[in-house]
This record gives sequence, C-alpha cells and structure tokens, in this order.
Amino acid sequence: MAESDQEKRHYQRILYNAEAILADGDIKMACRVIDISLKGCLLDFEKTWPGNHINAYTLKLSLSDEMAITMTLKFSHGFGSQIGFKCEYIDIDSITNLRRLVELNLGNSAMLSRELDALYRVSLK
Repeated sequence: MAESDQEKRHYQRILYNAEAILADGDIKMACRVIDISLKGCLLDFEKTWPGNHINAYTLKLSLSDEMAITMTLKFSHGFGSQIGFKCEYIDIDSITNLRRLVELNLGNSAMLSRELDALYRVSLK
C-alpha cells in the first residue's frame, strides 16, 4: 500500500481468523471473520453469500464464553463468498471488547487513540 493511502486510512484492519454468525432476522449464516476494524469487517462464507445489499445484518463474534463483539452491519463491497461490511452500530460492551482486541493486535496505544478519535468524528456527522 502506498504511504499516501496509509495516511488516508483512519482504521487499522486487524487480521482475525475466527468463526462468527451473521444474522438477518431469523436467518443465521455461519461465516469466518477475515479482518475486523472499528469501521467494519471482511467476512468469508462457505458458499456464495446469499444476502442482499439493502438489509442490515447483525454479526456476533464470540471472543470467549463471556466476551463477544456484536455489530449491526450494512453491505459495503464484495462478491462471491468474501463480503465487506460497514459497521452501522456497535454497543458499548462490544466496542470495549473490540477496542481491547485492536489494542492487543496493534501494540500501539497512540494508533488506537487515533482510530477512536476518527470513529468519534464519523459518529458526529
């Protein structure tokens, strides 16, 4: 990635290979999280993603028996089995868990602070 592209990116992607569930109402789809950030995620499905580009979806990523990240997502990009989603909503417990995950993976609290500031600015719009 070019340096100018890196400077434009407000959110660092965390490669996090884990199973998760994407739900659309009563329909639940198993998926694999390829990467996740404070802005959204990239998911991989076993087969071509059967969803649509309009609905809001709920992602549940279990980190342990007691900790999970739950996000409301909207389609962003992709086709086939790999689909990118934009985070529309995340509750305070989930953002705390995601923040800790990002912090552990970045190993840089200054970078995490920059990402949280960018998230805050976007939420004010």
